[in-house]
Amino acid sequence: MSVSTAKQPMVSDFSDTPVSSVESNGYRVATRVIFPSDADLDVMPLYIDLDEDESESHIHPEDVRGRDSITVRPGVRMSLGSYFNAFPASYWRRWSVVRTVRLVVNTSGPGTVAVYKSNARGDRQRVQSVQVSGEHNQRVFDLPLETFGDGGFYWFDLVAGEKEMLLESAQYWVPTASQPHGTATFATTTLNKPDYVVKNLRAMAGDISLRDVVDEILIIDQGPKKVAEYPGFDEVKAALGDQLVTIDQANLGGSGGFSRGMYEGVARGKSDYVILLDDDISLETESIIRLVTFADMCKKPTLVGGHMFDLFNRTVLHTYGEIVDPYYWQPALPHPDQSLGHDFVHGDRSDNGGQSGGGGLRSTDWLHQRTDVDYNGWWMDLIPVSVIKEIGLSLPVFIKWDDAEYGLRAKEAGYNTVSLPGAAVWHISWVDKDDLVGWQAYFHDRNRYISALLHSPFPRGGDIVSNSQKLDLKHLVSMQYYTVMGRLQAQRDLLAGPGTLPGLLATKLPAIRAAAKDFSDSTLKKEYEDFPDIHAPKPKRPRKRSVESSRFLKMAEGAKAVLRQFRRPRPGHLDNPQTEIAFKDNKWWNTAQWDSALVTNAEGTGIAWYKREPAEMRRMLAESAANQARILHEWPRLRDEYKKALPQLTSFEQWEELFGIEHRPLGEPPAGEEN
Repeated sequence: MSVSTAKQPMVSDFSDTPVSSVESNGYRVATRVIFPSDADLDVMPLYIDLDEDESESHIHPEDVRGRDSITVRPGVRMSLGSYFNAFPASYWRRWSVVRTVRLVVNTSGPGTVAVYKSNARGDRQRVQSVQVSGEHNQRVFDLPLETFGDGGFYWFDLVAGEKEMLLESAQYWVPTASQPHGTATFATTTLNKPDYVVKNLRAMAGDISLRDVVDEILIIDQGPKKVAEYPGFDEVKAALGDQLVTIDQANLGGSGGFSRGMYEGVARGKSDYVILLDDDISLETESIIRLVTFADMCKKPTLVGGHMFDLFNRTVLHTYGEIVDPYYWQPALPHPDQSLGHDFVHGDRSDNGGQSGGGGLRSTDWLHQRTDVDYNGWWMDLIPVSVIKEIGLSLPVFIKWDDAEYGLRAKEAGYNTVSLPGAAVWHISWVDKDDLVGWQAYFHDRNRYISALLHSPFPRGGDIVSNSQKLDLKHLVSMQYYTVMGRLQAQRDLLAGPGTLPGLLATKLPAIRAAAKDFSDSTLKKEYEDFPDIHAPKPKRPRKRSVESSRFLKMAEGAKAVLRQFRRPRPGHLDNPQTEIAFKDNKWWNTAQWDSALVTNAEGTGIAWYKREPAEMRRMLAESAANQARILHEWPRLRDEYKKALPQLTSFEQWEELFGIEHRPLGEPPAGEEN
């Protein structure tokens, strides 16, 4: 069977041709149409898309007949134009050698197969519609990719007649051309999350198709709660056999764990790719196959990542792709219509705080525009071994900005990152976290600066110094002195130069955490009764307008907040808190009004007592101003030093020293490794 060269899609009846013969004629499966293995209704909208006038009552768990098979009830229309089952045509058109895709649909029973496509604006266009009947009917559609320059998907709908219709299976196939079939080493770094890891290992062991692209599964275990000792590990070890390898090492953070995975994936010499996976995820195993297949078909070596859904709100897509804003040097969304935290059931939040309507793929226009990114989060990211050999491993920065810096470094070396629709994990989102406060603030500030020194196109980093100074001030007027202590230390270490990074990798976190006991704003207690009674001062007049919505009011409140730091606190503020502040209300313009407050943390697990300390505030503010002035003045020198040190810091030799292992030739596993 040859690929149609016609501009219009071609449909043929190949009911007597088995699917296996398609591959023997120079094609391979790019995407299987799939359904959740446990028929979970919570995630079904990611596999089956509903029109706005439809309801979830059309979806019945018992209709799922298998991983790739489902029953369509009489008179029901079912669309596979969904996140996991639409074919991301524009991504294949832009990044791969593929110029046509073959859709093979296998059905039983009477009904209609209707094929659709979209453009970058989300306009829906019918491509072809055919009637089917009888048992084990197969239809093949040859679909060109020429028109998908900026965006768009292919998908198909099934419409059952008076009797039920069975989708036996469906796949999107691509010509293999001369592209090889690659394989991957999986690398998960974990710290005391053995339950998540064993669950994902069990899913991997149960997916036979996945096992075909796996060479080894490496568990880089950095915590005292060992994965190998967790209930259920022995069973998955027996199922996976020599493919599963556990490696124990000291806690070197995400950058240390993922660097070890990259290092081993290259050094063992078995794989074409290393796939980094976070530990606290739930894995859709088909995503891995899609990453590998897409990477195989790319025009040149490409980093291919997956998206992140919210583990506890499973139809919410937390991020669809990110860039680093070159001036503000912050993670940003690639285009203005994109939403962070898109719900595939309810849609995006509207300006008035409500929901904007249905959120499925077909009804959300911005999802159809191709999203080009700078990097992909290391919850799931495929990196070609050839790229690792050329640009090295992660920076030794423990956590934060390691994935963004690596993607930017690869891009500067000529290797792009693609965040591929239809490939995703469920991960704990940032909704219930505030990692800009507390011990992680050190790593945020230092590593953001380091990545900007290495990659910012602006002579002195654009807005980063000014923004960092503002953040210091916001934390100070909010009485978050422990956070500012960490940020000041980050600035000192940055100014000390890149040579300090390897020595700080294993020691900085314990030092930062040990200092928490000296600050009341970082000392958590579980109950309000663990604190003295609240003694409220004179009631405050409520604001007529929201500060958050007005830049002028923010500036005015900022000026008042700073001036307040030079006044004496109200009497008794160290003896009794003055108010309670919920985490959602812990904004600087609100918290700065008080001299003493009980503040809940993001996770809802603890309460801290914030106390205003004017002398400490002034001391920290003076050091912040001095540090930031030095960074701005010395930016050219620092930039040159960090860029010159980058090859050594990310080298295999440097990381072997940090891992505490002997150098070994590439392609050789370590002697006496723990399996």
